[in-house]
Amino acid sequence: MIAALLIGRGGSRGVPGKNTMQILGRPLMTYPIIAARHARQVDRLFLSTEDAEIAEIGGKAGLELIDRPAELATDSALVEDVVQHGYREIVKITGNLDLLVLLFCNSATIPVGMIDEGIDRLRADPSLDSAVSVSRYNEYSPVRAMRISPRGVLENYVDVSAIPGASCDRDSAADSWFCDCSVWVLRPRCVDPLSDSLPFRWTGRTIWPLRQEGGLDIDYPYGIAHTEGWLTANGFTEDTTPYGIG
Repeated sequence: MIAALLIGRGGSRGVPGKNTMQILGRPLMTYPIIAARHARQVDRLFLSTEDAEIAEIGGKAGLELIDRPAELATDSALVEDVVQHGYREIVKITGNLDLLVLLFCNSATIPVGMIDEGIDRLRADPSLDSAVSVSRYNEYSPVRAMRISPRGVLENYVDVSAIPGASCDRDSAADSWFCDCSVWVLRPRCVDPLSDSLPFRWTGRTIWPLRQEGGLDIDYPYGIAHTEGWLTANGFTEDTTPYGIG
């Protein structure tokens, strides 16, 4: 069996109410629900939250609710612990799980067919631990990354001289692909127990890239316009979706 787990909490400080804010006439969290509903291989949909409004929207959409403990609904709670808790609750309900599709309430940028693409990849190749959506953001390449030193001046975040071809040109080195938090297709062996592969311990070490353009979750206000632009470019309006009406 394959289950989708949608996670989201109330109390965001960066963008208050982001998970339920209206984007093109729908609550933001509706978009990952739509994608999961139209994935041909997802059998059941679950929602982990402590927030009443998020739970109400998910319940009306037919998701099975997982009550998130208070200690996992704080600013300091790690996503990896939320994922593991949700997975364990799903297993209690279903008995077993072949794959887990992890989705975020604040991430709407899911291309049509991407969830099934990730599932197909993992079914075809047992060596893969996960399949994860990524977007290319060369403007944030390690070549350009800086940090402020203890004495207050800028310094390279990494040893740029060790990166072949590095220069001031943002495209000079290999493309920089970032996990964009849109889709994560995971094997249970990576979630319980969690792997030791940082930064996303729920992905394991052998990760297949599900490539797209412009994927982004909303953690800062600029993400709102970015997400609306992505949705419009990918066939969403207030009245229709790439899947049809609604």
